[in-house]
Amino acid sequence: MTDMTLLPTDIDEMSVAQLAALMPQLKAQIAQHLDTATDWLKNARAKFDASLEHAYGDRIRAVRSDAGQDFGVVHIDDGDVRLSIDQSELVLWDQAQLAAIARRIVAAGEQVEEFIDVAYSIPESRFQHWPSTLRAQFESARSVTPSKPSFRLTSTEEV
Repeated sequence: MTDMTLLPTDIDEMSVAQLAALMPQLKAQIAQHLDTATDWLKNARAKFDASLEHAYGDRIRAVRSDAGQDFGVVHIDDGDVRLSIDQSELVLWDQAQLAAIARRIVAAGEQVEEFIDVAYSIPESRFQHWPSTLRAQFESARSVTPSKPSFRLTSTEEV
């Protein structure tokens, strides 16, 4: 079984238990191949999307301009192929300016929460370096839950 090479279709057809029962070296090989494939697909998608922008960018901008639509879905027909382009908007807020506006709202006697969603957080590295007396004041507001695990398999020779 150590000489066995699994193809993506083989992995797809195997159960979780069957994959779990594979020899460790084969698991490491599969993990490496999946990482390589994931990177390749990500790069291939980016390159292909750039090619679509190159091929249709002027037409996309013209359709958006004619529709008066900077965001959302537009369609372009190229022969018997329809290209649908979904451009969502990404809104970023200047945090320093929002903080200043929030202070003015409070100074005017208004409730800042009526205008701005406020979320408080403390970087964990900062929290861990606080004196224990300060940390104790915040402990009841802090909860720690595990994130999704990340796995990396390597040969013990690389360790």
